[in-house]
Amino acid sequence: MTIDNLKTSKSSLVWLWLAVVILLSDRLSKVAAESYLVFAQANPVIEGFFDFTLLYNKGAAFSFLADAGGWQRWLFSALAIVMSVILTVWIKRTPREVWWLNGGLALILGGALGNLYDRVVLGHVVDYLSFHFGSYSFPAFNIADIAISCGAFLLIIDMLFFEKKRASLEENS
Repeated sequence: MTIDNLKTSKSSLVWLWLAVVILLSDRLSKVAAESYLVFAQANPVIEGFFDFTLLYNKGAAFSFLADAGGWQRWLFSALAIVMSVILTVWIKRTPREVWWLNGGLALILGGALGNLYDRVVLGHVVDYLSFHFGSYSFPAFNIADIAISCGAFLLIIDMLFFEKKRASLEENS
């Protein structure tokens, strides 16, 4: 694909479908978790390795600032709103066919919106996926967190392998 084709492509906002799928999947899974799980009670799936455990996180990743007194809810909500606007503009300005970048941005956007909903409406983020091995436990997480992590991975792949190629196409056109 030439740079001229990239410049004349249709709107890349079509990538927002992925963010919506993540947001809906995240919400539905969290509603199910709250309906079927008892708070802080492990429900083993793979004994000694993985279980469903309903937990609430008032902080950020790894419960950062979870005990800060409540102001962190609004700080993290404001950050999620600002980042969601930035991500949407970034998607709009990126050619539709640049799927590593747009896919990563859309995954991060969907995850951010999923956790934003929890913070604003519930006052905490609903987590329910719990991995552990021996005495080590990884912090519980949810579909939104998975989407954010996968999106970040796609951005790294794009940056390492495709960004320079796109830049050289732009310079040569």
